Amino acid sequence: MVELPVAEGQSVSSGDLLARVDPVQARSELEAAEAAIRALEADARSARELVDSARADLELAEALAREAVANRQRLQALFDQELIAASELDAARASAESRTAQVAASRAAVNRAESGAEAAQRRVAQARAQADRARDLVEKTAIVAPISGVVSRLQVREGEMVVIGIQNQPGTVLMTVSDLAELNAEVLVAEADVLRVEVGQEATVTLEALPERRFRGRVTEVGASALPQTGGGVAAREFRVEIRLEEPEPGLRPGLTCDAEILVGEERDVVVVPLQAVVLRGGSEGGPGGTGGSGGNEERGVFVVEDGIAQFTPVETGIIGGLDIEVRGIEVGTEIVIGPYQVLRDLEDGAAVAAR
Repeated sequence: MVELPVAEGQSVSSGDLLARVDPVQARSELEAAEAAIRALEADARSARELVDSARADLELAEALAREAVANRQRLQALFDQELIAASELDAARASAESRTAQVAASRAAVNRAESGAEAAQRRVAQARAQADRARDLVEKTAIVAPISGVVSRLQVREGEMVVIGIQNQPGTVLMTVSDLAELNAEVLVAEADVLRVEVGQEATVTLEALPERRFRGRVTEVGASALPQTGGGVAAREFRVEIRLEEPEPGLRPGLTCDAEILVGEERDVVVVPLQAVVLRGGSEGGPGGTGGSGGNEERGVFVVEDGIAQFTPVETGIIGGLDIEVRGIEVGTEIVIGPYQVLRDLEDGAAVAAR
């Protein structure tokens, strides 16, 4: 790395020089490739000249062959009239056969010359392709900004050894240029919730660095598969979800820790209760997401308090928001038992309760 005119955090415009790699070796390879092209082009010209010469020889051989065949036919007619000796006809026949053989040899010479010219042209094309690759390497020694943005991460220093990337061989990562006008928040969503997340849903993002601010955004990508689990313990699988911030604030930087709330459904004027207040009765007890052990007879409900007595009241549940869940079957303002969990787990219908 011979030149590094930018620093981490610096703003750059599209086309600005970001870095320069020593071009000496790349230029040397380009000069060698261009010299090879010149030599091979000279060979190709010579090969084309041989084709022209062979075609001229073929035309001459064909003309002489036609003349010899015509002479043989003329002498054959004279011999049939007993006007010439047999020796003269034999000589004409031999000449015609020789000229015909020369045509075949000349045609073969043309084919060889054309094949040689085609091979020479292919070598020129290969050399030009090699020169194009060398020229591309020379151009790649000057790295320019592909977009306008900020150098959010700088991974090399001037004087360090780097590798220029070519086909099937990645090069050294020099830096990251981020377009801070478009910021994405990457969050992890548990498998229990990911099926309700869809592209286009509204989201609210909060940053640990700016806890008082809330940034609006929309889901732009939902992971198609769960992320690999790390460690030997059993943990809930998670899916990566990407949220595009609609109005990112100047000064935000990639890598900041964030949380997000994604609006997967919306209901207005409904009754909500704490999630743990909803229990199952009639089978194995559990929370609103439990499955129970006996199945079939379980009923989901809450314990309504009337005159200090807990009455199990069946409810229908709806969407979950945070630690609350929508329920239908009780009215707003109804007093219910919300915990603690140990009380709800063992609470029986008709038991006396008192608020703490």
